[in-house]
Amino acid sequence: MSLPLIRKTVAGIALLSAPLASIAAALEGQAAKQPLNVTAILMFVAFVALTLGITYWAARRTQSRADFYTAGGGITGFQNGLAIAGDYMSAASFLGISALVFGSGFDGLIYSIGFLVGWPVIMFLIAERLRNLGKFTFADVASYRLDQLAIRKLAAAGTLITVAFYLIAQMVGAGQLIKLLFGLDYNVAVVLVGVLMIVYVTFGGMLATTWVQIIKAMLLLGGASFMAFMVMRHVGFSVEALFEQATAAHKDGIAIMAPGKLVKDPISAISLGLALMFGTAGLPHILMRFFTVKNAAEARKSVFYATGFIGYFYILTFIIGFGAIVLVGTNSFYLDDKGLRGGSNMAAIHLAHAVGGDVFLGFISAVAFATILAVVAGLTLSGATAVSNDLYAHVFKRGKANEKDEIRVSKYATVALGILAIVLGIVFEKQNVAFMVGLAFAIAASANFPILLLSMVWRGLTTRGALIGGSLGLVSAVSLTVLGPAVWVKVLGHATPIFPYDAPAIFSMTLAFVGCWLGSVTDNSARARVEKSRYIEQLVRAETGYGATGASSH
Repeated sequence: MSLPLIRKTVAGIALLSAPLASIAAALEGQAAKQPLNVTAILMFVAFVALTLGITYWAARRTQSRADFYTAGGGITGFQNGLAIAGDYMSAASFLGISALVFGSGFDGLIYSIGFLVGWPVIMFLIAERLRNLGKFTFADVASYRLDQLAIRKLAAAGTLITVAFYLIAQMVGAGQLIKLLFGLDYNVAVVLVGVLMIVYVTFGGMLATTWVQIIKAMLLLGGASFMAFMVMRHVGFSVEALFEQATAAHKDGIAIMAPGKLVKDPISAISLGLALMFGTAGLPHILMRFFTVKNAAEARKSVFYATGFIGYFYILTFIIGFGAIVLVGTNSFYLDDKGLRGGSNMAAIHLAHAVGGDVFLGFISAVAFATILAVVAGLTLSGATAVSNDLYAHVFKRGKANEKDEIRVSKYATVALGILAIVLGIVFEKQNVAFMVGLAFAIAASANFPILLLSMVWRGLTTRGALIGGSLGLVSAVSLTVLGPAVWVKVLGHATPIFPYDAPAIFSMTLAFVGCWLGSVTDNSARARVEKSRYIEQLVRAETGYGATGASSH
């Protein structure tokens, strides 16, 4: 692969703030069907058999609404931290960030840092208050003292749009990756992921989803640790030797140790950072995990453990990326006339073969598939919960829904979301969907995070302010993405974008916060006065946990 092509690919990945979707885009046209990888398929079948057994076990223990949505609040902080890491560490993080390091060296850390620094925000601003105030979804918190119907509609819209864009990118990425790694047909891979996702969530609920994510996290961390260990063993466990060999082997030489190649201007850098940091704190499938523990202390422990696991994982991807430069980039077996076989996104896969042979290659390929399953299961459950709890139970039934009917609606919503994800994954196969995860993060940062944060920390927030700010954040994030280079130029084919930046978060988040403030300070209605007066009651519960819902089972 030529240096200009590497730079072009890496820049595209960086600026779209979506490693997973950019892998899918990069693989389009290059993911020719490979010979059937029997070892990988056998290992994946073993994983599926194990997780289906867990789903059967979880289904027998899932009796109530709390069991289905939050595993009865009985998950420990350590287990939940591992599950959060499993939900958050995607195949893209493993393959995409390794590819960024392989292509650009030091600058590949920009995503590792961006994704990681969102977790202290969650720990210190959100986790404990969220657990004390909420029950099943973040809409429980946002609507605690505000108008239930209006805020839940807004929160459900933000959740479903975020989940939809995230799911499309995951399904397309799954199809392209499995086509390349397993030798399966694209449509078969998409249908397989969709069907397994439906089974996990419909029958096992949050308990099954949690254990799928825990097992996947352990497999991914174990596999990445082995790869990093073998790389360090090759260089005598010397980081200095690793960097020296990498700079000697890379075409850019010592330049790969310097920053500054991935982001084109300060506004793009800040906007990308905001999307990664605060988008994480607004992702509904991540926020939902804090209701699976019994109290706020366990929620705080969850973030602590998750941050440790995720940070450790990103250190491993850094070593893997540099190791790929040394062991893969200099080995003609992994190269062809265009450069690295399969493109730079396959650097980690080739490294797995280099350090562990065919068996370990099969293991890592199976882990990549398992990773996608764990992520889409969490996404689907959060979307189904928004439909059944926020819309059906509170908007349509005005809080008087029968528990069994609510669970039934959630399962119907799961099946519907799964079918929709399969259809959209197939329809978007040939499309560049790289903007979709970036848009999901932008919406989470612009529509979900401001409402959630201000509802907990600002007494002055009113329903009108929340609706104005949330709507502005949602509409501006979508509109600016469509008008930007990712869609206006690369998808719609126009010569120049109307909005010049790929990441809109710096603008859409600003509009959201300003809209919340302006709409609230100009609201002198009687309802607004009542909402502000209830803030002290909310603050006491948020800080002390008095009156919060506890664990119900397990």
